[in-house]
Formats: sequence, structure tokens, C-alpha cells
Amino acid sequence: MARTRGSWTGGTLTAGSVLKPQDVARAVFHPAWIPQPLDPSVERLKRFRVIAGAVASLGVYTFLEGGFDFTELLENAMTASVVLLFLTPLTVGVMLWVWRRGGTVRQLRTPLLKSLALLVLFVGCVAAVLLLVRTVNASANVAVIIGFGMTMLWLLAFTAYGAVRVSGNFFGTAAVHRCLPPLLAMVTSWLVAVPDLVTGDLHGLSLTLGIVFILGAPVTVTAIALLEMRRLKRRYGIRLNAHPATHPPVPGPVPPMPPAGSPYLPPQWNPYAQGHPYAPSGQHPYAPHPRPPYPPQQPYGG
Repeated sequence: MARTRGSWTGGTLTAGSVLKPQDVARAVFHPAWIPQPLDPSVERLKRFRVIAGAVASLGVYTFLEGGFDFTELLENAMTASVVLLFLTPLTVGVMLWVWRRGGTVRQLRTPLLKSLALLVLFVGCVAAVLLLVRTVNASANVAVIIGFGMTMLWLLAFTAYGAVRVSGNFFGTAAVHRCLPPLLAMVTSWLVAVPDLVTGDLHGLSLTLGIVFILGAPVTVTAIALLEMRRLKRRYGIRLNAHPATHPPVPGPVPPMPPAGSPYLPPQWNPYAQGHPYAPSGQHPYAPHPRPPYPPQQPYGG
């Protein structure tokens, strides 16, 4: 679908989109101002990074320790969202200090404010889902359970699809710098794992499983993120420690090649057109010319 420039959702939402929370989440959490991906290989790496990041955020040990608890899962997601609300601006602020010699913050003000708005919007959605779940669980009114329950299910699907989107673009920070999403993914995954490493809390798992589930996700996210940034540097000259204003222009999409086997036809032109040095002067080359008179014929050749 075509996107309208200058619009948050790009003009992709319609009245029928309300019935499809995944479409609304795609338009809201991956807005039109986020730049298009540079390379399909980088996008494939990003998908693997999102999966590993989900493992780090949710924690596989939650399912193994004592069964699946939906409310506890939402509370963990809310805690992680609040941490992101402070961690993401702090990390971006550090990078702005690193970039200070290559450009100014004023040049990045618009994408910075949009990314912050997207972060606040996502944290608000997680908080709203948790509030609705607690309201439904605490209420004994059937009307309240049905009304809030349907709203909770829609908002839950909307937030879940949105979490996948913001894990890929990391709240639109690619609009600030292409290397910020993988950097923030690394910082977040390690921040989730460090408390367990420091305290030695393996959540009831054995030593082997604890190390695998605690270190597996951040190590995987780090490896994929470093490879992603390496490709951005080698193929497009985008370096993490350089201000975005100093990056070389990113090439546009490659035009499609002609079908195989199509003969090459040189451009056609008329060598006798008006203005050509060999064109007859004063008349069109294809205009009718007067026929010269035939010479008188003698009968029988005499």
C-alpha cells in the first residue's frame, strides 16, 4: 500500500482496519517516517535478532520454572518497558555526545522526538493491557468482564504485534542512525541478563540450563547486531561512532533489469529531419514533390 509522505501511518489505515489489530499495529508501530531497509540480508539478520531479543525479554525460564502465568508475564513486560523508557534515551544521549564533533543535535531533533513518542506510546499500550487484565480478574460483573475483556483481547493483539515491530526498528531509532537499533538491542539484552548474572539467580534451573537461558539470548543478540553493523559499515559506509550527517548518501533502489533475451534496439532518429545537416532545406523530406514531365515519345521509335 502506498504511504502518504508526512503522515504517521502513511495513509494506510481505513475504517475496516479496526477489525484487524495486526494492520493497525503495523501502521502505528512501524510508521511511514522510518526509513526503508537498505539490504535484504540486513533485514534477515534483523529478524533473527528480534527472535533472540524476544527470548531475552520474555525469559524461557518463565515457562520452565513453574508453568505459564499470563499476569506475571505482563508484569515482567511492564517492568521491561519502564526500563526501556529510561534506558533508550540514556543510550541515545551517550551516542549524541559521541557524535558531537560531526554534527549537532538540532539536525536530529525531528527523528529524536518521533522516536521518543513511539517509545512512550508502546509503554502506554503495555500499561493499558496490564490494567485491563487486572480489572477483568478483579471484577465479578458480567457486563464489565465482557466489555473490558473484548477490549483487552484487541489491545493485547495490537500490543503483541507492535512489540514485534518495535523490536525490529527499536522505536524508529533507525531514522536517527541506522546503527542505533542493533546497538539498543545489545544494551537491552545484556541489561536483562546482568541482574541474574550478578545475583546468581538461576530461577530454579540447573547450572547448565541457567547459563544457556541467561547468556544464550544476549550473546546471540550481540553477535547478530555486530554482524549487522559490520555490513552497514562495509557496504554503505555507515559507522556507529560517526554523526549521521557525515554518512555518504545511501544509494536508491536498483532499477529492474530488462527481460533476458530482449534484443537491444538503439534509439531511432530520422537523419533527414528538419535541422539535420543533410536534410533538404526549405521543405519536409516526406512532402510530395512535383513529377517531372515525360519527354515526348516518338511512335515506333522514329
